[in-house]
Amino acid sequence: MQIHQFLTSYSYGDAIGNEALEIREYLRNKGYVSHIFALHYHPRYANQIINYLEYDHYSHDDNVVIFHFSIGSPVTKKFLRIPEKKVIIYHNITPFHFFLDYHRILAKDCFRGRVELKNLVDKVDLALGDSQYNEQEMKQLGFKNTGVLPLVMNFSKFDRPVIPIFDTLFNDGKNNILYVGRIIPNKKIEDVIKIFYLYQTHFNPNSRLFIIGEYRGFERYLYALQTFIKTLKIQNIHFSGHIPEEELISYYKLSHIYLHMSEHEGFCAPVPESFYLNIPCVAFNGGAVRETMGQGGILVRKKEFVGIAALIDQLVVDRGLREKVLLSQQRELPRYRKNRSGQILLDYLKKIL
Repeated sequence: MQIHQFLTSYSYGDAIGNEALEIREYLRNKGYVSHIFALHYHPRYANQIINYLEYDHYSHDDNVVIFHFSIGSPVTKKFLRIPEKKVIIYHNITPFHFFLDYHRILAKDCFRGRVELKNLVDKVDLALGDSQYNEQEMKQLGFKNTGVLPLVMNFSKFDRPVIPIFDTLFNDGKNNILYVGRIIPNKKIEDVIKIFYLYQTHFNPNSRLFIIGEYRGFERYLYALQTFIKTLKIQNIHFSGHIPEEELISYYKLSHIYLHMSEHEGFCAPVPESFYLNIPCVAFNGGAVRETMGQGGILVRKKEFVGIAALIDQLVVDRGLREKVLLSQQRELPRYRKNRSGQILLDYLKKIL
């Protein structure tokens, strides 16, 4: 038996792509032949990813194919036509209305994705969500054999030092607040900026905001954010764009607070990443964020921006509160260890074979 994976897109640094890679390596270490097939993939992975149209050369009735489902694409049609045992891992689809003003094509693909998801009911042997939030949505659609597979996290990649030039530039006494994720409307970057503005204005002028993530395709949204910043005359906001992994790790390690105000998340990988790196995490209760955080960090239920800014100040100045929050985050980390998630996946697969 071989166990392969399908993706629509394998992007450098993307949480879904990272999970597929971790699953592949785990399966190979367990002795399985395993490859990743995708429609789109970053050029640096050209020697690791196979075009999904070539899967016919690997197809066999005894195989299992896992489809990471997150958007509408031609890969769904190919997946439905193969004779193998079929498993989907549902990473959720952002509601299309978030993109209508900024990216009509992506809005269409998200709408199409939810239609395709409904078409997969009764056509797959197993439907897994990377959160209970995602599993519940599949159950509501009519999927019968469902489960939860916690996102496979490889924390060892964070065990490297800060890049020296980053340390020189940003380890300068300022309190650094961090956001990590795509620069897209559902992430509500404008709310992160509002909170930082209030924190910088009323609590700590010696502060900086890192906004780390890809914005290609959403230049209109980026321009709106930059216009907003210019209107309020906010200083020390740093947009990185898409960056290599070692730079991302440096930004994490130079930050004092992680702030996340997204209104739709199927999981939210930066939360356990900030837990691992001992950065106090403040996040809004959007989508699966509450489930991802568990009892760790501080969950915000209402967007009272002045109150959140004051909370950030308390986390910076009150060492006792900070240590209490960090301890709560460390307790949640074992849920995301790679070996645990890999074994859960194999246990699920054994049940359908």
